[in-house]
Amino acid sequence: MNANIKSATRREVYRRDGYRCALCDSSQGLQVHHAIPRGEGGTDSPHNLITLCSYCHSHAHGRPLYDTPVTAAEIAQACVEYLADYYAPDWNPWAKGRWSDG
Repeated sequence: MNANIKSATRREVYRRDGYRCALCDSSQGLQVHHAIPRGEGGTDSPHNLITLCSYCHSHAHGRPLYDTPVTAAEIAQACVEYLADYYAPDWNPWAKGRWSDG
């Protein structure tokens, strides 16, 4: 599933994150994740997208592929912090139209 993110936007996010999972640094099974879900007002802007490996991505959605003491809420918080640190002070993933939605 590609979540209908435009290819150019997906490539931009992978490039920005160094073609590695932003949380665990893996280069395997990379996927793009919405830090703020679209259903909660998040956009397809790179300001709301983060590169995760399949393990971290699954965990972010509450379906961990292995036992870990880290919760989905902690993964979600780490994603938000990564993007906020990267784009500070202008980070606002809800701002439709302010940045390209890809």
